Amino acid sequence: MMEVKTLDKPDERRDFPRGHLEAVHMTGLDFAVATFEPGWRWSESVAPIAGTDSCMVHHNGYIAQGRLRIRMDDGAESEVGPGDVFVCSPGHDAWVVGDEQVVAYDFAGQMAQEYAKAD
Repeated sequence: MMEVKTLDKPDERRDFPRGHLEAVHMTGLDFAVATFEPGWRWSESVAPIAGTDSCMVHHNGYIAQGRLRIRMDDGAESEVGPGDVFVCSPGHDAWVVGDEQVVAYDFAGQMAQEYAKAD
C-alpha cells in the first residue's frame, strides 16, 4: 500500500480567529499544518470552538516558523521555535510569542481529527 497527498490540496481546512489548520487524511496518519497569526492564543481563539478550558489534544509537533509558548495545566511552561520538535500532552494553553506568524506541523493524527472542530 502507498498513499501520497499534497498540502497544496488539503482534504480540509478549518478557520478560527487569528489562524487556520489544513489537514490531509491518510491511512494511519492525519497530518496537519497549523498557522497562527500574532495575537493568537488557544484559550481565546479555539477554546470557544472546543468547549474546554484547555486544549485536550495530544500534539507531536515541529515548528517551521515563529515562536509558540505552551503552558500545561499543572503550570509547567516551555517555548518552542523554528527547528524544535515537541510532544505536548492534553491539558495546555498556547500562544504566539512576538510579531511573527507561527507555522507548526502536527503528526499526532488526533490534531487533524479534532482540533478546532465544532461538535
